[in-house]
Amino acid sequence: MSTGENLTLQRLLSLSLERCLAKLSKISAGTWQLSGLSSFQGSVESVVGRYDFSGGDAAAVYVEMKGANPFFSFILFNPEDMDCISKCFMGYSFPRGAGISQAEEVMLQELGNIILNALNNSVMNALRLSYIPSVPGFAGGGRQAIVEGLGMVADLKRNFRAVAVSLSMRSGELSSSGKVFLLLPEELAAELEGMLS
Repeated sequence: MSTGENLTLQRLLSLSLERCLAKLSKISAGTWQLSGLSSFQGSVESVVGRYDFSGGDAAAVYVEMKGANPFFSFILFNPEDMDCISKCFMGYSFPRGAGISQAEEVMLQELGNIILNALNNSVMNALRLSYIPSVPGFAGGGRQAIVEGLGMVADLKRNFRAVAVSLSMRSGELSSSGKVFLLLPEELAAELEGMLS
């Protein structure tokens, strides 16, 4: 895996996500921006380990793209930032309880679906292949709980080519961030790079 291959994949995904976040900024109550991008290889557990769990638990939304060579993506949010996330997306916040409410979970799934579809569709369109997206799944908790949740759509023993995208959101004085991950089987990543180069 060369630096050039990584940059090719990163360019495709950053363009797609920047367009998505620009649209989100126009239609939602917050400002959304891409704030970082990197790519690497690793297992699901090592990829999840790149998220900062120092604030406690995380909330994950994930989508599997089902086809001949499936891939998947997921986004991680800090549940402590739920007021900011909901204000940026919906324009208002939900009454806060001890954990994530059902309404907040549905909101996160809808938001995650929009962002993840932008990523997944860019890959699907570049490959010129048909995939069927799964219904967005949700997992909450610490690192191991998130890994186990992602095990519903991924082989936890397999190494993937991963692209990590940091995004930021702001509404008034409130600000937060999220981390988006796209995980491709290595042979699919190589095929994609061959078509893009």
